[in-house]
Amino acid sequence: MAERAQYEELVRQFSAFGVVKRELGRILPDGCSHASAAVLALLSRYGDIRMGKLAELLAVDMSVISRQVAHMAAQGWIDRSPDPADRRSRILRLTPEGRDQLDELSERTTRLLADRLNDWTDDEVGRLIGLMARLRSSFDSTGCEPAVLTAVTAHRTPSPSHPYASDRRTDEGRP
Repeated sequence: MAERAQYEELVRQFSAFGVVKRELGRILPDGCSHASAAVLALLSRYGDIRMGKLAELLAVDMSVISRQVAHMAAQGWIDRSPDPADRRSRILRLTPEGRDQLDELSERTTRLLADRLNDWTDDEVGRLIGLMARLRSSFDSTGCEPAVLTAVTAHRTPSPSHPYASDRRTDEGRP
């Protein structure tokens, strides 16, 4: 088990993540909030989904989801239709405009991370991902989804041909 001083330093580092969140917020397109980005990513990942399940995945109240869904439907990013199994419930689905918005979010997020972490090796980025996933898992008793950044960047698997894949150095410092 780590010493008290290490946990205190960890708390200070967590506080510093506000800077990362603010910068991520600055790259969001007009009209798209962190919450909208998370909903788009979840719809991309899970496909058609009931509003209740979406609220559960995000660990928020249905009233919060209802407002968010109304905003996103008005933007044309999602469709709402009655659930054939339960007419009181709604099924949400990503529209082509929503897919375009999610692709734009992913592109912007990937570009920001590639820029800010350009001096990190693939191994360092991989270790950070693994440690953050483990940390999240240690706190995840609800089964809710990860933060917006993960949701936005995880909706598609990067390939070696991705435009930013060549920006990353290997452990040996070679491209």
